[in-house]
Amino acid sequence: MTPTNADNYGVFYRRSSAFHWGHPLDSPWKDYEMRKGFTRKPQGDEPATRGKNYITRSGLQRLKDEHRFLLTRERPAVTEVVAWAASNGDRSENADYQYSKRRLRQIDGRIRFLTKRIEAAEVVDPEAPRAGQAATRAFFGATVRYANAAGAERVVSIVGTDEVDLNRNHISWVSPLGRALMKSAAGDSVVLQVPGGTEYLTVLEVCYECISVEPFREPAGSEASAKGLPR
Repeated sequence: MTPTNADNYGVFYRRSSAFHWGHPLDSPWKDYEMRKGFTRKPQGDEPATRGKNYITRSGLQRLKDEHRFLLTRERPAVTEVVAWAASNGDRSENADYQYSKRRLRQIDGRIRFLTKRIEAAEVVDPEAPRAGQAATRAFFGATVRYANAAGAERVVSIVGTDEVDLNRNHISWVSPLGRALMKSAAGDSVVLQVPGGTEYLTVLEVCYECISVEPFREPAGSEASAKGLPR
């Protein structure tokens, strides 16, 4: 997250996903239910979770790609703007300077956050061979099909906190919905506690398959893109 999988750069830009499941989940219940897959967005460079950062390989690659972009392209580009703005007179009344310095602080905070998340990463492969209960019960990396009390079916994939994406039906393993589904198997009934009451869900299927995580893409509104810097 993001958590859609949104503002990875705060005020810089928003990233969206165009992925949809075979059966569009466009009901009001879907929106209400799926939002339970989100966790509070970390503030500043606060880790999303303490300890190990469980994540898929493609999710980790996305963090690394963003980290590299910020460190080698965006930060140098913004630093150049800061230097230019600083040469234009009184800094206290220089809007370009103040704005660019603020952006630089935001970039540095994001770099610190990404560094911590990458260092704490524990890669889990959803497609790795599994035996016994590990193959039939929902753990990190599982794709779960379940139904609510009204019989409406939904499919979600349980991923890391940095990979949450509502458009792709990716929910965090530490979210209320993720915790409710954890360790469940086909045929189990689980209870989801929500602010508005209690939801009763029936697990229909648990499987482990490739989870498609949207790769990092350089934002069109970045300073590096505006300057046309080489990739």
